[in-house]
Amino acid sequence: MCAAKTAPTVAVIGGGWAGCAAAVELARKGARVTLFESSRTLGGRARAVEVQGRTLDNGQHILLGAYKETLELLKRVGVDPDAALLRLPLQMRYPPAANALDFVAPRLPAPWHLIVALWRARGLAREDKRALAQFFTAARWMGWRLNQDVSVSVLLERYGQTARLTRLMWHPLCLAALNTPPERASANVFLATLRDSLGARRPASDMLIPKLELSALFPQAAARYLDAHGGAVRTGAKVDALARLPNGWEVQAAQTSAMFDAVVLATAPGAATALLSPFPEVAALAAQLGGFDHEPIATCYLQYEKTVRLPLAFCALQDAPAQQHFGQFAFDRGQLDAGQAGLLAVVISAATQAAALGQDELAQLVAAQLADAFANPALAAPLWSRVITEKRATFSCTPGLARPGNLTALPGLVLAGDYTASDYPATLESAVRSGQAAAKAILAGDRLPPENGSLSHAAGDTAAGSVQ
Repeated sequence: MCAAKTAPTVAVIGGGWAGCAAAVELARKGARVTLFESSRTLGGRARAVEVQGRTLDNGQHILLGAYKETLELLKRVGVDPDAALLRLPLQMRYPPAANALDFVAPRLPAPWHLIVALWRARGLAREDKRALAQFFTAARWMGWRLNQDVSVSVLLERYGQTARLTRLMWHPLCLAALNTPPERASANVFLATLRDSLGARRPASDMLIPKLELSALFPQAAARYLDAHGGAVRTGAKVDALARLPNGWEVQAAQTSAMFDAVVLATAPGAATALLSPFPEVAALAAQLGGFDHEPIATCYLQYEKTVRLPLAFCALQDAPAQQHFGQFAFDRGQLDAGQAGLLAVVISAATQAAALGQDELAQLVAAQLADAFANPALAAPLWSRVITEKRATFSCTPGLARPGNLTALPGLVLAGDYTASDYPATLESAVRSGQAAAKAILAGDRLPPENGSLSHAAGDTAAGSVQ
């Protein structure tokens, strides 16, 4: 082992979940980290926002028990997942009044939880259950992957999924997981998501709904962790340019500049493209990042009297855009946080058509959909509503999409983000995994300039045993 001189200095550009994950991992291993975030709030596309005196998430999220790295990271920064998340068994449940589908996995070992759930499921005919069982058998047999990627719609047709099963289960699952309509979504990414949830141990398939607002769930805790481990967090500090130096990088932000041994570029693809464009070595990468298509997600918040409560903490809705029914999942925030009694959140994934409507019009349509779905006319008249739309919430997860790795042709500069190479779609878990992979690449020394290569090894080895 080489003797350590000083710990490597690393700039993490972008304070979303990928950037925060990278910064925490670097700080844990002894690096001196500065986290730059252009907005005043950490969290990127998964954070809290202030709306007319209310604190709301900029989108309702749901995690899976399979998100192992995310759950471990929460513990590392001092957040108890058991207290911060409502854990529910795998389910696809519609409002009782809809008489559509009620599929709930019991807490039994895999695969019995799925077998019993399928046997007990209400709203599926015998041919639907047979088709679902055959699909899982085929998916396991082929290792949850196709040799040639196709759309989810083609996958479902190829394996004989019925129209009812597709409409009530596969369509909403695909939208929720990939934020891309089934006719355009990657079958292989969808299968990978099923593999690590439905095809794994029973707890991996559990659905985890945040009780805390998203900023408190991780980004704020990450900032406290960095402060306690000698790092710095600079919010409201947009990085305007990068300059390559013989022994590292100059980061120019907010009319100041600072020198670093290495950089983790954890911004959205468009912002990364702008910062990479001056460097001919990564021209192809910059073009690739600039070529991503994106999908919006809209969350409609509806406030009712505090006594209003849904029969379920969250449930599926039958979306039918032709009938102006856009909502896909409804969450009763009051069952997650008593301080939000009467507040419902309705999620619309792949929301291009819905996002084209005015806020008030979309909120009225969603309220009317809820009133119809729950057979409760009072839900058509909320006291207050707000629609929050992330226009570039995720990349379009299409078949065969080429996604870049963490490493670049520029020594000392790596990428992090949910868009990097992974068999997962754009989720919090893929963001966390990418951030950690970027940090580990720097700590391994192969992404630092040659003069500092041994420094990263020594710092990482020295700190690893003392930091929990």
